[in-house]
Amino acid sequence: MASENAAGQAGPTAGEYIIHHLTHWRNKELVGPFDLTVVNLDSAFFSIVLGILGSFLLWKAARKATSGVPGRFQAAVELLVEMVDSQAKGIVHNAQSRKLVAPLALTVFVWIFLMNAMDLLPVDLLPVIWAGIYSGAGLDPHHAYMRVVPTADLSVTMGLSLGVLLTCLVYNVKIKGFGGWIHELFTAPFGNHWALYPFNFMMQIIEFVAKTVSHGMRLFGNMYAGELIFMLIALMGGAIASVSLGTGIALAIGHVIAGTAWAIFHILIITLQAFVFMMLTLVYIGQAHDHH
Repeated sequence: MASENAAGQAGPTAGEYIIHHLTHWRNKELVGPFDLTVVNLDSAFFSIVLGILGSFLLWKAARKATSGVPGRFQAAVELLVEMVDSQAKGIVHNAQSRKLVAPLALTVFVWIFLMNAMDLLPVDLLPVIWAGIYSGAGLDPHHAYMRVVPTADLSVTMGLSLGVLLTCLVYNVKIKGFGGWIHELFTAPFGNHWALYPFNFMMQIIEFVAKTVSHGMRLFGNMYAGELIFMLIALMGGAIASVSLGTGIALAIGHVIAGTAWAIFHILIITLQAFVFMMLTLVYIGQAHDHH
């Protein structure tokens, strides 16, 4: 996770280094019918690329599936599919709905796992390559901003949670009918009485908002914190050039140990966060099937 010139005498300060790595790429020259200066182009790019990669991997596994002894890749995908399917059966009891919900949950897990896994790349690897491209194009490399972990971007995680919310609204109407859902909005959870209608409706709206916000914020908070820790470890490695030999050796050893330990532990985090987001997706869609 070494950082090149992160804390060197001619390089940026620790604060400047972190701020630079936390700044998104927004190309001001791409303003047209839509103002792309407010779009985090790096998050959009990596999200789309990793989504395509995840879809390709699942397609490849399905295409090469055999009834004989499976290879390692097929066995791993089969275990994943069986795990997601069993979770979907335990939460969403409508067999017809599971034909869409189970593949959706599988896609969510694989996609978020791949986006989270970008955090395992060396902190400066892709940003330095991007700065080199900027320099080659005659642009100032100091303005070459690049963040590579889409799930450490709140706009991405909230977009995912809004997608889940829309899916839940669709199933609310599909399962209960539009009239039945509207009736539920005004009669649950306190009861069917005209005096309680405003309070029921307010509680229902608060529930939808709280679910959506917490769903996106949980994933964002964990991945953002992990990204910051990797940057701090990178600063430890970058400080080697500005200290004495003995201190530099100690920092180098600490940098390697801390980076390796956190990367190993982070594998659990990125997997757990993808699983939690998938499970909450299933839970919220399952609740949309329940009648009150």
